[in-house]
Amino acid sequence: MSGTHSDVPSVLAHELPRPVPLDELAACPVGEVFRRVGDKWSMLLMILLGHRPYRFNELHRAVEGISQRMLTRTLRGLENDGLVRREVFPTVPPGVEYSLTPLGRSLLEPLSALADWAVRHGAAPGRAPEPR
Repeated sequence: MSGTHSDVPSVLAHELPRPVPLDELAACPVGEVFRRVGDKWSMLLMILLGHRPYRFNELHRAVEGISQRMLTRTLRGLENDGLVRREVFPTVPPGVEYSLTPLGRSLLEPLSALADWAVRHGAAPGRAPEPR
């Protein structure tokens, strides 16, 4: 028998200190990933870019309600995190295309699992589930 327990979720595999020190919480990479993809627009943009590269105006038209400023800020954040690549083409005016990096592509599978969970358990976290 191996020393690993495949039926234990990885987030429960280790005991957390009590109380959890604030500096450990701030340094936790898991929290940072949730902050990045948990905002209003990042996950949606990641999903769109998972299908194909987009030019800025194509993305702007593809997402109802996002301002140009917020689209720029979100794309910059995803780019700074290494999830999205911005490529500038030497045309007049310069063309800019956004696509997922290999790191961004690797995030699609866990995002899909989270999305599948949300669909399976209802759209409103915190609401009592319907009896089945």
